[in-house]
Amino acid sequence: MAFRRTLAAATLALTTACATTSQVKPVPVATNEVPAPAPAAPEAAPEPSRDAQGEKDSVPRQLFAQAVAAFDAGDYEKAEKGFREVLEKAPQSLNAQFNLGVIAERQGRLADAQAAYEKVRFLDTAHVPTLLNLGRLYRVQEKYAEAIALYEAGLKAPGREHEASLLNNLTVAYRLAGQHDKAEISARRVLARHPEDAEAYKNLALVYYDQGKFRLAELVLANARKLSDKDPGIYNNLGMIYLKLDDRARALAQFQKAVSLDERFAPGYLNLGAMALAWRDYAGAERSFAKALELEPGSHEAWLYYAYALDGQKGRDPKKGLAAGEAFEKVLGLRAEQPEAICGAGWAYAVERAGWDKAVGFLQRCKDQGTTSAQDKQTIEAKLQGIEAMRKNAQAAPPPEDEQKQNPAAVGGSGSMLDKVSDEAAQQEGVPAEGAAPAEGAAPVEGTPPAEAAPTPEGGPAAEPPAEAPQAE
Repeated sequence: MAFRRTLAAATLALTTACATTSQVKPVPVATNEVPAPAPAAPEAAPEPSRDAQGEKDSVPRQLFAQAVAAFDAGDYEKAEKGFREVLEKAPQSLNAQFNLGVIAERQGRLADAQAAYEKVRFLDTAHVPTLLNLGRLYRVQEKYAEAIALYEAGLKAPGREHEASLLNNLTVAYRLAGQHDKAEISARRVLARHPEDAEAYKNLALVYYDQGKFRLAELVLANARKLSDKDPGIYNNLGMIYLKLDDRARALAQFQKAVSLDERFAPGYLNLGAMALAWRDYAGAERSFAKALELEPGSHEAWLYYAYALDGQKGRDPKKGLAAGEAFEKVLGLRAEQPEAICGAGWAYAVERAGWDKAVGFLQRCKDQGTTSAQDKQTIEAKLQGIEAMRKNAQAAPPPEDEQKQNPAAVGGSGSMLDKVSDEAAQQEGVPAEGAAPAEGAAPVEGTPPAEAAPTPEGGPAAEPPAEAPQAE
């Protein structure tokens, strides 16, 4: 079955932490170094010439401060309203407009975020935080040429030709576009002027990682670790390297180290969840992916793997199948017509009568996909006929054959293979053994590399961390 093959591949989709993003603290998975977003402060108001003018200028500043406080409290609706009020009184407020983009991004409204950032560019074409966040959105949409053009234009602005954040993100865009020679040159441009820039080392390591030069990538990351030994992205990427070198115990230790350093590191949770999927520890995978989604609600990769984790448990709990179908639909809301999500939703909903109507629709769409093989089409047709027959006979759908045979011990959080590997890894790396798929404690790194990993925003196969916090003025 096409969906089954996809599930097998998904267990290897791990995310790496890319090195750069914005100085505005991006949070999503892919190519960032910043943990959580922080709201921006209002632009400095000119010295008032009279008391009346000073009182007038203080109003938008007070509104701005209140909006930032609401953002910090997680009340994005109130924060958005506040920043819009600031713009009504001070239409030229770059940071208020920028923060609207950050809020939209945090809420997964990427089109609105892009529109907000474009408005900032209209006011200031060289606003670095906007260039970084907008470029990241382009990368999320795989519009690498647009991201490259954006960064290159920013570097042409007076005084910006050596801007490290722009160059680091340019490196990421080049790498994702497969232009590894240019990516390496860009990373070395940063190191030529900033030899202690850990992000540049991280990006350079990912360039080598993409090219299969794993030992060289490990060596470069060792330099990054000397400069920033608390950076979860470094350990996350080391974990990716050890996976390539088939040292899973050591890889797991690195992912756990990453999340122990930063509880908001989404890529780490994705990788822990992917390893749990590989061992069919579906409940553990569900917890890790749920944490990743809490941090990155707009990540279609996180939703896809979360759906796989739920689907793996539907044999014992049909409700999980319905939840998996809903998760696959979330993927389609972010990436329309993605074959894995279409077929996955069909098979997930087919587990219980309450989902049969949707199952029929999705399975038919799966059958019509150009990528669906003739054999898979026959299997789908048999399933559709089976659903119709059960409807007539008022029978319940039996669990899929592969899930009937599944080892119950593999479904759950405790006693899983990952726990065993975690203990071994802890002894080897000196990291507390917390289980491969920590429910709510582990934290991932920022960034997203390729190979064996699922792509994220600014890296390769992983998710990129977006700059989700408003910038301070």
